[in-house]
Amino acid sequence: MIRYSQFARQAPVGLLLGAVLLFAQDWKTATTLPSVDLEGLTPAKKATALKLLRNRDCSCGCGMKVAQCRIEDPGCTYSRGLSSVMIAALKEGKSDAAVLAAAESSKFAHPPEHKLLDDPVNIPTAGAPVLGPANARITLVEFSDFQCPYCGKAIHQLEAVMKAYPTQVKLIFKQYPLDSHPQAPISAAAALAANRQGKFWQMHDALFANRPRLSRKTIMELAAGLGLDMKRFTADLDSPEIKKAVDRDTADGDNVGVDGTPTIFINGQRYNGSLELGAIKPVLDAKLK
Repeated sequence: MIRYSQFARQAPVGLLLGAVLLFAQDWKTATTLPSVDLEGLTPAKKATALKLLRNRDCSCGCGMKVAQCRIEDPGCTYSRGLSSVMIAALKEGKSDAAVLAAAESSKFAHPPEHKLLDDPVNIPTAGAPVLGPANARITLVEFSDFQCPYCGKAIHQLEAVMKAYPTQVKLIFKQYPLDSHPQAPISAAAALAANRQGKFWQMHDALFANRPRLSRKTIMELAAGLGLDMKRFTADLDSPEIKKAVDRDTADGDNVGVDGTPTIFINGQRYNGSLELGAIKPVLDAKLK
């Protein structure tokens, strides 16, 4: 499922507007919503539930309605929690006003205070692809999904960071394919299969460059274009070892609270701000003092 990170929700207005326009009709007319259990409701109650979810603002800070957030960001704990509280209240026979009051009094009504850097955590990185000097004072760990549009934007932002700090920063890439992106798992496997032939970053760039058309066929074409040993690549792509590696990265992300992509950690601290160089530079400079 899509679980965009907090700084993804703070992406430039134009990017968010494009996403809103793309999904606008779906959330206003959808009769089912991700992780929203409407079973047991009468048709009239179901219609009421959808109406309330389409009109109640999500509290995560995304600027969307609950129903819209459920479709565009199904991993959002706030829209999921608000939906659960509201549906439960409807099933108890409460009025529309009481349903909204139950949502407002729940723990999902208000997000926790925003922190730019969370407390440090330990992230296993042995064997993960690395870009930058081994002795860099700052380590960025990125959990990413090759089919995620926000991750596609992040690669250019991170490139700017790496160019600005060529000797002080290194970037470690961790796989975090989202359930809602059907081509994300095979893309993650393709990147790790290419890594076995020393071409992770070339495949990384190729996958993001072809993000809208990712498929097994496209991936095989990209691998051939990179000059990979195709017999070896195909075997690795489908191997249990590669699948385990992808699953291990995903579990590592889950264990440190990753709930969306892209998610960045700076020396073990989750970074909750914009990846634009002007925004992240003061944080990095402070680490280098």
